[in-house]
Amino acid sequence: QVQLVESGGGLVQPGGSLRLSCAASRSIFSFDIMGWYRQAPGKQRELVAQITSGGRRNYADFLKGRFTISRDNAKNTVYLQMNNLNPEDTAVYYCNGQTAAVGYWGQGTQVTVSS
Repeated sequence: QVQLVESGGGLVQPGGSLRLSCAASRSIFSFDIMGWYRQAPGKQRELVAQITSGGRRNYADFLKGRFTISRDNAKNTVYLQMNNLNPEDTAVYYCNGQTAAVGYWGQGTQVTVSS
């Protein structure tokens, strides 16, 4: 069974930073694309950032340069560095791994931005 396990969420004040981690149970090169999505209460799940097996990155426009997706191939882990967080960033953040045939999701990690 393929597993994606997120960690690093928590409660932060506006303007603070968090780094989320997504640990995969197999080589991240087995995924064409890995990414982060988020879902706030009452809203649809939305793309945050993606990184392909070739290192190409894609970001949601709303980030305005605040987030960075990266990977550590040796650790089979993808990261999301989140800076200058604001309350609108409050959501459950999900890791996603996509192959040509199947997509996998982690259980999510809660990020709450509040003073």
